Amino acid sequence: MAVTGAEYLVDALEEYGVEHVFGNPGTTELPTVQAVSDSSIEYVLALHEDVATGMAAGYATARRYHSHHDDSVNPLGVTNLHVAPGLAHGVGNVIGAAFSGSPLLVTAGNYSTDFQHEEPILHGDLEALVDQYTKWSASVPSVDALPAMLRRAVRQALTPPTGPVFLELPVDVMTDETDAGVQRLGPIPDAGRGDPDAVAAAARLVAEADEPVMVIGDEVARSGPAAIEAAVDFAESAGVRVHGEFITAESNFPTDHELWGGTVPGTEPGFVETVDGDTVVFVGCGSATTSLAHDEELLADATIVQIGPDGWELGKNWPADASVLGDPEHVFRELTELLSEDLPASERDDRLDRARERVAAIREDQRPAAPDPDDPRASKGQLGEAMAEAASDALVVNEGVTAGHAVRWSVPLGPEQWIANKSGGLGYGLPAAIGAAIAERERPDPRDVVAFIGDGSYFYYPQAIYSAVRHGVDLTTVVADNRNYRILKDNTLRVLGGEEGDHDFTAMDFEPPMDIPANAESYGATGELVDDPDAIADAISESRERDGPTVLDVAIHD
Repeated sequence: MAVTGAEYLVDALEEYGVEHVFGNPGTTELPTVQAVSDSSIEYVLALHEDVATGMAAGYATARRYHSHHDDSVNPLGVTNLHVAPGLAHGVGNVIGAAFSGSPLLVTAGNYSTDFQHEEPILHGDLEALVDQYTKWSASVPSVDALPAMLRRAVRQALTPPTGPVFLELPVDVMTDETDAGVQRLGPIPDAGRGDPDAVAAAARLVAEADEPVMVIGDEVARSGPAAIEAAVDFAESAGVRVHGEFITAESNFPTDHELWGGTVPGTEPGFVETVDGDTVVFVGCGSATTSLAHDEELLADATIVQIGPDGWELGKNWPADASVLGDPEHVFRELTELLSEDLPASERDDRLDRARERVAAIREDQRPAAPDPDDPRASKGQLGEAMAEAASDALVVNEGVTAGHAVRWSVPLGPEQWIANKSGGLGYGLPAAIGAAIAERERPDPRDVVAFIGDGSYFYYPQAIYSAVRHGVDLTTVVADNRNYRILKDNTLRVLGGEEGDHDFTAMDFEPPMDIPANAESYGATGELVDDPDAIADAISESRERDGPTVLDVAIHD
């Protein structure tokens, strides 16, 4: 039976296991929106296209966790945007999805192919607009091309290194008819075990090292919880101190493990002082450098071993003395087996003793600042402690740019428990938390989702709360409210030097302050001001017991 292109698109997504499309509809998307409404797929409305994209990305990340335990789950997130302006609105969180490795199919309608040459209102080159942030970007030229291009796009999004892809869907392609059947998706491969010679070379360099250090990245968590288990086995077998790359979007190593030394600082002195081994093993990293330009070569004298599924990242910033293109779990297993033969137990034990001692010192140095006796608001450390007390079993979605450190320091994070904004652009975390909460309620044993969001981040897309209310999402949002862009003040001192009193910090303070509870309530959520440090944990616990979305405005000082 012949179906329209829009009906084929939706039929194929259903067969591929897609359960939600996130979007904000426009005229050129009406055939697709109508086809979704006639299907089992739920259309999740956002009031802004970037919110739709962020929700789809967070949904995809949480669904990937489910797929690690259930092969029938397709973790693909799908968002449908509106021509050039809508796609432009959504590009911010396409960037977030790209840095976070979210398997995401981004679609946008366009005018009919026989009308685009007249450059009507809202026109633009959609492919070029989004291409640099996707694994593949294309326009579907005809309904006959749709089956193969859709299958190709979905496979590209799901194949490591995972990430967003884009398809432009002209109106005539969506309304033309086809009798084509849905093309089978087929199994999705991982990156494999790596070249045996390269693995052997990496094992040899680690065995010969004096002070090996490992920097671990998000491709480990994306590989699955077995990869994190394999990372722990490798670290203990090799006697290496373990750090996370500068910005991590996921939990790649248990944060309460005795070899975990926290994430690498983004400044040159902090990077050099932390990644100070004679041999550095980078595994699954995508942000293994500093946040600002550095004056000196960072690892000039170190032996470098790099491992991961993305060939672009291997040897990108430093010459690699050994590089293994492969899946982190498989490569960790191979390395651990080789090290059991090559590294004497006495040497491993000496390394472990030194690593534990150094980790303890680093963790003490990174301890969040104590409360200010002259300020009644909570310190970031107190907020982190409250999160540890009330949310240690939840899935935490973080976009607390400066306050998030206290959460990572305080909460013992295990596999599949941490989703964060990796790109550095604000406005990803709150929509992603809503998408993750939608994904969680599809599990047989759903977890609570707690969003930890800075006040500056919250007000990028507060209208995301409307989508949570509209779709009955249970979500606790903890807003770390220090009434300023603290990261910009910190970076002002790093870039321009001097003391705080030397700068006016133009456009960095929220004066007058914004009423976060009133804002949340205007969308139909529960809003609550928490200005007593001793009441934070109870407020989080009570919110988790409450149905629907709750936004807690937690007053903190810098």
